[in-house]
Amino acid sequence: MIDSKTLDELATKLSALVPEGLKNAGDDLSKQFKQALQTGLSKMDLVTREEFDAQTKVLERTREKLEALEKKVSELDN
Repeated sequence: MIDSKTLDELATKLSALVPEGLKNAGDDLSKQFKQALQTGLSKMDLVTREEFDAQTKVLERTREKLEALEKKVSELDN
């Protein structure tokens, strides 16, 4: 899914958006953001980029086969 480095970066960016009065929470707030992101993302039905790319290739091949079959059917009808 999303690597730890990316989650750390997101948590840091979220922490930077917190008003000055609350920033004294510091690392604790960043850790809570990271945990909330991990929990939220784990509940989503996400796929890896590799799986997405593989399924995209399968879909492309399927479309090519469908177009070829449609062409053959059209030629047979004529």
